[in-house]
Amino acid sequence: MVTFKVGDNAVYPGHGVGRVTAIETKEILGNKQTFYSIQILDTGMKIMIPRDNVESVGLRPIISKEEAGRVVSILRETDVKIDNQTWNRRYREYMEKIKTGSVFEIAEVLRDLFLLKVDKELSFGERKMLDTARTLLLKELTLATSQEELFKEEEVKAIFGVTP
Repeated sequence: MVTFKVGDNAVYPGHGVGRVTAIETKEILGNKQTFYSIQILDTGMKIMIPRDNVESVGLRPIISKEEAGRVVSILRETDVKIDNQTWNRRYREYMEKIKTGSVFEIAEVLRDLFLLKVDKELSFGERKMLDTARTLLLKELTLATSQEELFKEEEVKAIFGVTP
């Protein structure tokens, strides 16, 4: 079972990186439960997660430097076949990947949408999803590696919209 301490960074699927601000025990319906209080860094939203539900909600620690390298290689791939299904079917598929909280699946979504954007105009929903995937990944990758290391490649700079 994954455990966190106050001050640890953790990733909450669909919301991004948060910081554990407190570990509290509350009594609910006569049962004592321990909760992690987490504040999402980008939005300031506060979430309380029962310690027993950490795995079922997908709360996880920040990725390692090696895993960050794997994410960057996923983003670098350009020889991928993009599904030619309707945008709403593709949207649902990508949304499922984002909801898993897997940094690798989010990287695939970001890469695929970025490559698709080069070929044709993205729908409003796809543009919003591209921004969401970009935001979710950027925060975690910058905490896992140094910014210089992350943006040393032009392709990665382009995907994140960083101008030289």
